Amino acid sequence: MDRSLSRSLRRLTVAAAAACALAASGLPVTTAAADTAQPKAAADHALVGYLHTSFANGSGYTRLADTPDSWDIIDLAFGEPTSATSGDIRFGLCPQTECPNVETKDEFKAAVKAKQAAGRKVLISIGGQNGQVQLTTTQARDTFVSSVSAIIDEYGLDGLDIDFEGHSLSLDAGDTDFKNPKTPSIVNLISAVKTLKARYGSGFTLTMAPETFFVQLGHQYYGTGKWGGQDPRAGAYLPVIHALRDDLTLLHVQDYNSGPIMGLDNQYHSMGGADFHIAMTDMLLTGFPVAGDTNNAFPPLPPQKVAIGMPASTNAGNGHVPTGEVDKALNCLTKGTDCGSYQTHGSWPDLRGLMTWSINWDRYNNWEFSKNFDAYFG
Repeated sequence: MDRSLSRSLRRLTVAAAAACALAASGLPVTTAAADTAQPKAAADHALVGYLHTSFANGSGYTRLADTPDSWDIIDLAFGEPTSATSGDIRFGLCPQTECPNVETKDEFKAAVKAKQAAGRKVLISIGGQNGQVQLTTTQARDTFVSSVSAIIDEYGLDGLDIDFEGHSLSLDAGDTDFKNPKTPSIVNLISAVKTLKARYGSGFTLTMAPETFFVQLGHQYYGTGKWGGQDPRAGAYLPVIHALRDDLTLLHVQDYNSGPIMGLDNQYHSMGGADFHIAMTDMLLTGFPVAGDTNNAFPPLPPQKVAIGMPASTNAGNGHVPTGEVDKALNCLTKGTDCGSYQTHGSWPDLRGLMTWSINWDRYNNWEFSKNFDAYFG
């Protein structure tokens, strides 16, 4: 997620002559994934939002205490590293010169406790567009664990959101099996998160917000490819998600700022309507071959661990859709209706909900996104 008033479209390089993908009929048809581990979050259907906490932009600063109860999981944006490879994550409230209405640290901590008392979760989100994190060494891994723990402990937070973007994650040449990653930055991130989960126990909330380039694009391209030459970031989140799927509370891929992505129907899907959200989410709930290899499929995630990431307004990011399109996507995925031309591989009433960038932009837009979520799920 970006700090700027409106994010520019990140164009994905998708070759016109793509490698032959699987026919949809060869994919498993499922209405529930085999993984039975249940997430630990605030509500059966959850609304997740990012709160601009360490900076201000055109949306204005919103105090944590002023965040409506609609938001079940609040991701504090952002914890950022002192350098890309240090692993040393720092977090602080927006400077008063930038955010005149910023609360004091004590007021902020009290607001965290109040949200938790009301059944909400408050997480530190690491990364964002400006926060490149590359845990290339074990020292960086250990520093990441200690510095993130310090933030969680100081503010009394519930867990961690991993919002690695840009060049934070990429795969070394020859690292072609998402089930057995070899790239140090990938291996060290997995180890660091598992250490944090073990430290805080089963109540630790873990969410992830990768971009489509790092997840669904892996259906066609994974890393540099068997013969090299591809973008090493393609699908690079897949080994992290897979290794942490039992620890994961919620995955909410950013279905915005994306180029066209091939779905399970072997067609390219573009932002702008319900279709993109339906196709991208169906891939997560159905599973998909990685780099077109039927013998190397990414297994489906349970619907309780999946939410759809959307911009809250036209100002927030490319790919915003009207509330009617949001409802169509939810109808298709949870009820099997309003699917348009795309045929999903099941319906999932337990789909967890929605994520948005951001709470601040939703406030700027008169809370349209969160009000629609509340109305849809009652």
